[in-house]
Amino acid sequence: MNTHQIRQRDRLLSRSYCFILAANFLLYFGFYLLMPVFPFFLVEEFGVSKGAVGAMLACYTVAALAIRPFSGYLLDTFARKPLYLLSFCIFTLIFGGYVITGTILMFIVLRIVHGLSFGTVTVAGNTIVIDITPSSRRGEAVGYYGLANNIAMSLGPMTGLFMHDHTSFNVIFMTAMGCCLAGLVFAACVRTVKKEPAPRTAVSLDRFILLKGIPLGIDLMLLSIPYGMTTTYVAMYAQSIGITGGTGIFFTFMAIGLAISRLFSGRQVDHGHITDVIHIAFYPVILCFLSLFLCEKAAGISIRTAEIMLYSTALILGAGFGTMFPAFNTMFVNLGRHDQRGTATSTYLTSWDIGIGIGLVLGGMIGERSSFSYAYLAGAFLSVISLIGFVFYAAPHFKRNRME
Repeated sequence: MNTHQIRQRDRLLSRSYCFILAANFLLYFGFYLLMPVFPFFLVEEFGVSKGAVGAMLACYTVAALAIRPFSGYLLDTFARKPLYLLSFCIFTLIFGGYVITGTILMFIVLRIVHGLSFGTVTVAGNTIVIDITPSSRRGEAVGYYGLANNIAMSLGPMTGLFMHDHTSFNVIFMTAMGCCLAGLVFAACVRTVKKEPAPRTAVSLDRFILLKGIPLGIDLMLLSIPYGMTTTYVAMYAQSIGITGGTGIFFTFMAIGLAISRLFSGRQVDHGHITDVIHIAFYPVILCFLSLFLCEKAAGISIRTAEIMLYSTALILGAGFGTMFPAFNTMFVNLGRHDQRGTATSTYLTSWDIGIGIGLVLGGMIGERSSFSYAYLAGAFLSVISLIGFVFYAAPHFKRNRME
């Protein structure tokens, strides 16, 4: 095979890949637009306490968690694109439901349905990306796909918090719906690879959960707990310590760190440094959660100092997680067979969802009983445990059991 043929075979950019990047960006923009707004919505519209906010928002994550194993199985068994488009459509329509929400019960029902659709569409999107890109550039493909999330993360929360200060909640909900509707159009333009019929085998647990990925999943879950506490409560934390303006900038700096690191980490993963990349990234992440804990004490001395700490921490924290994400995703895929890509992706995202859900509840409880700063201290502790588990068990387990 000559050089030109190799380049064509390994070409990453295609029309379908660009379409799915756009669809993914718009999906997550709608998601992140509301993430920092929902706590204010529940407190201001329904008078919900801080502790209850976490439990109510966690319904979304629990629903996504519940559906992921089944969506992975369906994606490995049937055509992927129809399921992708159906779940994308339902996810989009639910934003309109928030406009007519009149009771807490109705809100919870909508959040559950929203979580079910989100759990399915994200597994489908991640799996389709792996299908339509060359395996030799999988780390890059996943990294750039995640970069679309990060750009959405830089703009979504900042836009949502700005809109919260200047317009109604209904306008925010309809804006999110419009963005996801545009994303659905791009998703419909993606041309997927024709999938070979799944072999007729007995249904087993390994068709729903990648059993070999459980050690890695536990490790990822411990990391996602403090991540969930950060993305959900950092705006409230900043306000509580006296940083009253520009808290949306935190997400921008965090997304910049995520974006920059993804540009390089994916290539390192494709060059075989998959476990090294994750190992190195643990250390700045741990230090960042300690820094978030200390921001409250810094605010007691100088608000300006606390702001500098908060935003610089966001940048480094984003770089740390941005380095880890493509590597973790690729590790799960490499532990499964080709006909388990949906299951592998589902297990990866399920582990993430469990941690996010715990983080929502735990962060709200800690914030109500003491201070959000102690939530980030707990996050640093959990990250240390995750590091130990990764170095001494998860990484060796991966090297013994990887399929490709």
